[in-house]
Amino acid sequence: MDKIALIVGASGIIGSNLAHELLAQGWTTYGLARRPPADVPGLHPVAADLLDPASLATALADINPTHVFLTSWLRHDTEAENIRVNGGMVRNLLAALSPKKTVQHVALVTGLKHYLGPFDSYAQGNSLPPTPVREEMPRLDLPNFYYAQEDEVYAAAARDGFTWSIHRPHTIIGKAVGNLMNMGTTLAAYASLCKETGQPFQWPGSQAQWEGLSDVTDARVIAKQLVWAATAETARNEAFNVTNGDYFRWRWLWPRLAAWFGVEAAGFEGTVHPLEAEMADKAPLWRDMAARYHLAEADLSRLASPWHTDLDLGRPIEVMTDTSKSRQAGFHVYQRSDESFFDLFAQLRADRLIP
Repeated sequence: MDKIALIVGASGIIGSNLAHELLAQGWTTYGLARRPPADVPGLHPVAADLLDPASLATALADINPTHVFLTSWLRHDTEAENIRVNGGMVRNLLAALSPKKTVQHVALVTGLKHYLGPFDSYAQGNSLPPTPVREEMPRLDLPNFYYAQEDEVYAAAARDGFTWSIHRPHTIIGKAVGNLMNMGTTLAAYASLCKETGQPFQWPGSQAQWEGLSDVTDARVIAKQLVWAATAETARNEAFNVTNGDYFRWRWLWPRLAAWFGVEAAGFEGTVHPLEAEMADKAPLWRDMAARYHLAEADLSRLASPWHTDLDLGRPIEVMTDTSKSRQAGFHVYQRSDESFFDLFAQLRADRLIP
């Protein structure tokens, strides 16, 4: 049977990498976004607003997907708004597809805030669980838009009879412009600014993160897990953590990132140096650099998301993810995390997004 994929959020870090993976494996692939990418050979762009049911009905009228991959979300000021909007987007999308009766599987990407709490709690270090985090851990007694998204998938699956999978990555490392959570490109932009100004590449986060164990998720790895889970019998109706499969300490990795850019590394010195403050006044300098180095993106805010990087690197505990469940189920992809960063930096430079 033909496999027809609909990627929701096709312009993001995960969605764009997923599109390449699906197309490489011969899937007919549609990419839905408000501004879908038009530069991916073979991808059928679908422009729609997930908050507008009429827009969805029109855009999806002639599309009959067998597999749906939900990789999109919108950030709002409160968790109540995050729940209302992001839960509503999932509900609207699955309601628009319901009459077609073609959907066999729905995959939803959330993340480790499932275990660490929503942004409001996460930023304050409340309710942090023991690590490594595992899929069987119960939900926190806190409002969380990830839970709302999951519940919409569960309800639609009960109604329409499709299977589902939930995917919980740690920090995603991969290329995307205009993405809300983009540590790799944020650090690349910050290192480029440090090199331009002659300043050291200063560790911005907490002592616990500097010294503790951590992990990340390469966008190419989660793309492979999403495709695997779409058809694997062992992945039906299951939630899976997903990371590169290794652990590292930032005090080991940070000097290596600095060396790639040829800048001096400065580690934890007893004080947190949030990137949001460090980069707050750097937009004019970046525009000047973009002109001098002929960069493709002059708007620093479309490359860097320092607020999210500060959340990750400022946590008061180390964060490790247990991925044994997916390995037992048959997913064995592995990626060195330092090479994830180096591959991304090389791609950003090749695409003229950093000097």
